[in-house]
Amino acid sequence: MFHFISRILPLCALLLATAASAATPAENIRQAFQKSRPDIQVENIKKSDVAGLYEVSLKDGPTVYATKDGKYFFTGDLFELAPGGFVNLAERGREQMRKQRMAQVKKEDMIVFPAEGETKGAIYVFTDVDCGYCRKLHNEVPQLNKMGIEVRYLAYPRDFPRGAQSRTAPKMVSAWCAKNPQEALTKLKNSQTIPTASCDNPVAEQYMLGGTVGVTGTPAIVTTRGELVPGYMPADSLVRVALQGK
Repeated sequence: MFHFISRILPLCALLLATAASAATPAENIRQAFQKSRPDIQVENIKKSDVAGLYEVSLKDGPTVYATKDGKYFFTGDLFELAPGGFVNLAERGREQMRKQRMAQVKKEDMIVFPAEGETKGAIYVFTDVDCGYCRKLHNEVPQLNKMGIEVRYLAYPRDFPRGAQSRTAPKMVSAWCAKNPQEALTKLKNSQTIPTASCDNPVAEQYMLGGTVGVTGTPAIVTTRGELVPGYMPADSLVRVALQGK
């Protein structure tokens, strides 16, 4: 009996040590990023639609795909070869992220042009008052409102990174701080001047949010489902996008 116990004890110790050291795929990936690039913060890790690959969300960065042992990762979109065409699985995940982020924006922080009568749908529009196509879209906002679409504007001054040299950002701050933001925004988009104003405003925060959800230019339209529509789209087409899936 003593010889049996003496042989089994080392085996038990080995099994316990192995169990203690066995990390989950998420732990492997998180630890690997921490060791390789401690300056990069991993926000979330979850299984992807492909066995053995995990979707890794990086703070202020892209979503990447990593192997479960944390040794390899790659960037880019993951597609499914589905009957009838390709399905962008990565974009589907981004839509969920956008939907959540946009839902967190306080309505009072946006300049809202409400629908006339029944509200059938809504769109978020990242805008720049000096952008030609932003102005073209703004001219069609009354048409969208008549068709039951609420337009929610967020600030995205494209020259914001230039800081003090920014030409557009101060004007947009003045619009957001105006007594009548709707009127002020409309005047700016019609090349009119408005009184300079300042207040505790969300312009910088909304510019950063735009970068997070994938905005690279203006206008950029985000639906309540989280779909990103880059660039101008005529009102007749845009209303169909806004109502899709409702």
